[in-house]
Amino acid sequence: MRAPCRVLATLVLVLSIPFPVFADSHDPDAPAAPSQANGHAPIGVMGDHLHEAGEWMLAYRFMHMRMKGNQDGTSHESVQDVFDQGFLVAPKWMDMDMHMFGLMVAPTDWLTMMAMIPYLELEMNHQMMSGATFKTKSHGVGDFKLTGLLRFLELEHHEAHLNLGMSFPTGSISKKDEVPVPMMGFQKKRLPYPMQLGSGTFDWLLGATYTGHAAWVSWGAQAKGVVRMDENSKGYRKGDAVDLTAWVALPINRFVSPSARIRWSWWGNYSGRDKDLNPAAVPTADPNLRKGNQLDLLAGVNFLLDLGSLGEHRIAIEGGAPVYQWLDGPQLRSRWSITVGWQKAFSSLWPF
Repeated sequence: MRAPCRVLATLVLVLSIPFPVFADSHDPDAPAAPSQANGHAPIGVMGDHLHEAGEWMLAYRFMHMRMKGNQDGTSHESVQDVFDQGFLVAPKWMDMDMHMFGLMVAPTDWLTMMAMIPYLELEMNHQMMSGATFKTKSHGVGDFKLTGLLRFLELEHHEAHLNLGMSFPTGSISKKDEVPVPMMGFQKKRLPYPMQLGSGTFDWLLGATYTGHAAWVSWGAQAKGVVRMDENSKGYRKGDAVDLTAWVALPINRFVSPSARIRWSWWGNYSGRDKDLNPAAVPTADPNLRKGNQLDLLAGVNFLLDLGSLGEHRIAIEGGAPVYQWLDGPQLRSRWSITVGWQKAFSSLWPF
């Protein structure tokens, strides 16, 4: 417990240091500019903006991701190819539904705190060498994330901030299938790594975000990474991860703004392993078959709804698919994903 405590103390210290902000001079009594649909990044980007002191925001996102078919490197692997490598079971497809609940609070103009907690629903279909198929399922709360967004640049058309935070191991890494499966002799055994809900470790969340805008266009870029801490209670540590993305939005008017985005993701293999999992049985139980990277293209639309006495609400949707994938497999390959979300900012209830 000493290492996590040191990390928490360091994080609190960093977030408590006054942070310099380089900004254009402006008239504090000037009226605020009207909000725009493209004032936020596409809904699939998190931690893209700060709030003014005293503001807070509620958010909800729903994401669905479909994975289907196995891949090794850039080559497609059939179910028989997986069996030919000595595995007894081959995964065929996996669906992930994630409900993400978020809260942003701005104690100052240069610092916004962001808290996120996901609820996950996972389902995977398998085929045995006999030809029989079966499904495994798991669901529950994932890892809680707390991030500080620290502004260091604020010009007339450009802003930039750091994303510094931590992920807390609130998601289970001990999930067993809801229904006994045949490959386990109809006993409830621990599910493989992709079906677990968290990392089991305290993880650093590091990143930086830049946004810019003009009268007819807005744009942005974000670099984020996850640095894993010590091994978890099951004897393994998930791989580190890096996510780079850039986007552009061309607003039709104040209330509607289509966007296009490109994203490159990289994630590493695990170190150690869960001794309750047999890596020879199914590829998803092998900690050395987790690494990969992919390039996604995504398109979306942001809507700003003015509901009169109910204030302004943001509704957005974004979907996309990989145009390139390299997997240290066999692993299930991503096919497509879609995210929809709602955001509502408040300015009159601070402090709570």
